[in-house]
Amino acid sequence: MKNGTGDLALFGGSPAFLQNRRVGRPNQGDRERFLERMTRVLDNEWLSNMGPLMYEFETRVAELAGVRHCVSLCNATVALQMLVGDTATGGEPGDEVIIPALTFPATAHAVRWRGLRPVVCDVDPVTGLIDPDLVEALITPRTRAVIGVHLWGQACDVRRLEKITESNGLRLYFDAAPALGCTYGSTPIGGLGHAEVFSFHATKVVNSFEGGAIVTDDDALAERMRAVRNFGFGQDGLVEEVGTNGKLNEAAAAMGLTSLDALEDTIAHNRANYETYRAALSGIPGVRPVEYDERHRNSHHYMMITVDRAVAGLHRDLLLDVLRAENILAQPYFPQAMHQLAPYAADSPGPLPHAESLCEQLLALPTGPGVSAADVGIISDVVRATVAHGQEVTGLWHARPAETAATR
Repeated sequence: MKNGTGDLALFGGSPAFLQNRRVGRPNQGDRERFLERMTRVLDNEWLSNMGPLMYEFETRVAELAGVRHCVSLCNATVALQMLVGDTATGGEPGDEVIIPALTFPATAHAVRWRGLRPVVCDVDPVTGLIDPDLVEALITPRTRAVIGVHLWGQACDVRRLEKITESNGLRLYFDAAPALGCTYGSTPIGGLGHAEVFSFHATKVVNSFEGGAIVTDDDALAERMRAVRNFGFGQDGLVEEVGTNGKLNEAAAAMGLTSLDALEDTIAHNRANYETYRAALSGIPGVRPVEYDERHRNSHHYMMITVDRAVAGLHRDLLLDVLRAENILAQPYFPQAMHQLAPYAADSPGPLPHAESLCEQLLALPTGPGVSAADVGIISDVVRATVAHGQEVTGLWHARPAETAATR
């Protein structure tokens, strides 16, 4: 129990944990089952190039996403690049794709890599999701597509975005990187818009070490994407278009299948942690757990809070320093909005107040199978004790020697 600033590790107290509790610890599943799959891979001597485990993984992901096609890939960034490249076909360099200001840089990078211009849109001040009204206002004759992001697994306003893009003849994609196992109403995320992209990075709710996928009900798009991921080879074995090497190898597929086996248990554990956090953090001034719309299913893979400096008495980044000193490896999510990043600042649309405010306040706390209910209680206790002495913590931090002090 932390009772005062002297108990905080940042100021000389003992850390709350001897071993790190961190955001994004891999969900490994049953190690023996993974090793069985890897033995089969090695015995088959089929390590890559569209092996049987890759196709099994694709089948299971497509079933979970409620779609006809899953095109597995080496990572989600390549998946986005391939979709944007498909959109760019027949257009002009510098054509535009509208993206939200609150997303991982890969969303913008994929657009820029394919020679198109990412147009950054502000977000809803509560959910952090792309604002459809602002999307509509940003459409120009050069707009080719809109990419919505299901931030932390919460579904965008899909129907509004569909209506806007259909009426303007635009492609609609969703960066659903963290959203496998989540839904929009009763509809699984995966079959929305023209296509969606999942990530199976080690930090995601289902991981394949590193991996991604395009999921869609568009037969022709799926066929093109399968060719592009394999150097542009068509079904006749001849190169038909410019492609890349985006294949998912068999070791990654083995991990993905094993992680999929544990998905429902993982989601149940995450949900329990989320409810425990909500109760334990209740009533802390200036600290608000991000609430998800209960009409949609969430995997609760991310435990997000906002920290209001004016009410809590300290900046989010100072709370982050306090937590990390306790071996609680929380993460800001995201420290900068897209239009504030160096590659895109020169093309900034100007202030985007909602995204900028959220970037100053959002914090991801550790959760997942490696974090117990007891851990959640301890982490919440550190947050509560820190905020209870927020102004004192801020003062002590600024009183430290100049070489260690920061503008928290």
